[in-house]
Formats: sequence, structure tokens, C-alpha cells
Amino acid sequence: MNTEEQVIEEVTEFDAKCPSCSASIQFNPANGMLTCAYCGYTEEIPLPEEDVQKVAQELNFQEAMQRNSFQWGQEKKTVICDACAAESIYDALEVANVCPYCGSNHVMESVTDTSLAPNGVAPFAITHQQADERFNKWMKGKWFAPNEAKRSAKADAFQGIYLPYWTFDTKTASQYTASYGKHRKVKDKDGNERTETDWFKTKGFYQKFIDDHLIRATTRYDAGILRSVEPFQTGQLQSFNKDYLTGYVAERYSIGIEDGWKMAENEIRQKLHDGIVAQIKKQHRADVVKNVHFSTVHSDTTYKYVMLPLWVSSFRYQNKTYQFMVNGQTGKVGGNSPVSAVKVIIAIITVLAFIAIFYFLTQ
Repeated sequence: MNTEEQVIEEVTEFDAKCPSCSASIQFNPANGMLTCAYCGYTEEIPLPEEDVQKVAQELNFQEAMQRNSFQWGQEKKTVICDACAAESIYDALEVANVCPYCGSNHVMESVTDTSLAPNGVAPFAITHQQADERFNKWMKGKWFAPNEAKRSAKADAFQGIYLPYWTFDTKTASQYTASYGKHRKVKDKDGNERTETDWFKTKGFYQKFIDDHLIRATTRYDAGILRSVEPFQTGQLQSFNKDYLTGYVAERYSIGIEDGWKMAENEIRQKLHDGIVAQIKKQHRADVVKNVHFSTVHSDTTYKYVMLPLWVSSFRYQNKTYQFMVNGQTGKVGGNSPVSAVKVIIAIITVLAFIAIFYFLTQ
């Protein structure tokens, strides 16, 4: 049971208004501008004058002042809508949403005294119409999905969201020891051939620069679905501008930079392990490698705190809801879909039949 006190505070919010008809305007991926859906008014988002300021910059990891994680639901904040004066209560981690009373776009502060400010964003490049098209194509490609589901699946209304991510750059230097093996063919006295492996010990040094290792900074959404729509094109990140959040749901990080870096270290370690194995195989023309032990020193570690775009939706089939997401930058789709038991059985029977035929022909 959560015994933390809920602190409700009033915060300021920004609502981009159309100067022509006073309706809320939002960022439109199709033209890259703030656009009014009612009268068609468009407004360019101003870009920094210096080229270096147009892209998200690396920040020194050791100098990050606020390093803690946060919990959803622990604190709340109130927003007074500029358009209709209604009072809405949001979770403290939300930084953009839509007024439930009049539909105005609320963009709130993205940084507090206890949190870091985002310094990068990947604006939506895929419209909700394109997301719907990608979903239909993805669904039709699901071989094990029932044919009826492929024909009838219709996505519910798409919700555009920006999720918080960390990226980490780091120089790594690793000392390692390992054993590698080389296979050779031998024959016994009856002429039967078998494979034997000669084992050798080795040690060495491995260096690798890790660029933009991505870590999700939220725990609110299905991790499996999020993994399925990654990666994002981090080389195209722009410097943060709140205008890109207009008309979408966005949240501040709940996994702090310290915990994010621990997660990154574990994932980077697996990358280094794979790199060491590949180096040993190449250097010694080895067939297999085992017993890899290594220690790593990280240096010049930097980070970015970025907001990345996703379309979230779901569809129903036989009274069950299936969730899916579309990467708002690349259009990659991932999610859950129904499975036809009949198709699975047919596939298993087919595989078993091929195995039986192969066995029969080789005897």
C-alpha cells in the first residue's frame, strides 16, 4: 500500500492558439508545422540560428545534478485550462495532454526543481493516417492470425504520445581472459568421423565506443511491445522544443538517470561480451569461445534526455482487446494479435511431415 503523501500543486500550462479561429493548434507530422485542424492555419516552429543548436547535444553524465527516479501516482498537479477555465488534475510526471472538457492542448513544464530538463526530441514523422496504413499492412502479414481477424481488425482512435528515453555515449576499455577452441575432424578405427575440439587459453584488451545506447525512462507501457517497435533513429534527434509536444500526450521520466545508467551498463556489458568473442574468433580463427571473463572501465560518459514519438492504439477481436504501437518516427509496428489454433496445428503437422519424409529418404 502506498503511504506516500500526494502533493497537489498548481502549475502553469501553455496552449498554442490559432490566431485565426482561436482553436487549439498542434504539431502536424505531414508538414512539420503547427497546424489548425479547423481553419487550416499553419505556423512554422522556429529553429535555432546556430546549426550546432539544432540537434540534441551530449551532456556530461557526471555533472547531472538530479539523479533520482520517480513513481507514477505519487504526486499530482492541477492545471487551469486557459480556454475553458476548467481545472484538471494530472500526474506530476505528465508534461502534455488534452483538456478533457474542451479539447484544448495542455503543454506543461517539462522540468522541476527535482528533475532534469529534456534536451532532445524526435518529432512525429508518421501521421495517424500513415500509422493506420502501417497497422493494416502489419496485421495482414501475421501468418498465424485468423483470416477473419485480418479482414475485420480496425484500429481504435490513435493516441500520439512522447515517451522519455535516455541515450548514453561511453568509451569502454576491457581486459579479458577466455578459452577458445578449434574443431578438427578425426576418424576412429572403423572409419567413423567425429569432431574433436582443441582448447587454448587467451587474454587481451578490447576497446569499443558506445554511441547512443537507448534506455526507456518509463515503466508505464508494455516493455515487449516497445522493444518490438525500436530502434529509433537517434542520429536525427533535434534540440528540444515544447512546440513539438503540442496536441500529444507526453510524460517526464520516472526512471532517473542513475538507474538508467545501471540498466545501460548491464546491456552494454552484453555488447562487450559479444564483441570480445568476435575479436577472439577473428584473431585466432577459432570456432568456439567460452569462459569469457572481463572487467571494463568507462570514460567520457555522456547522456541525452530525449522525447520519442509513438502512436498507441488497440483493436478488438472476439471480445478481446489487442494493443499495438507504431513508431512515430520510423513507422515500425509491434504489438499483440490473435492466433489461429488451426493454423498452428497445420504448421506443426507440416513440419513433422517434412521431418518424416527427410528421415525416410536418408535411410
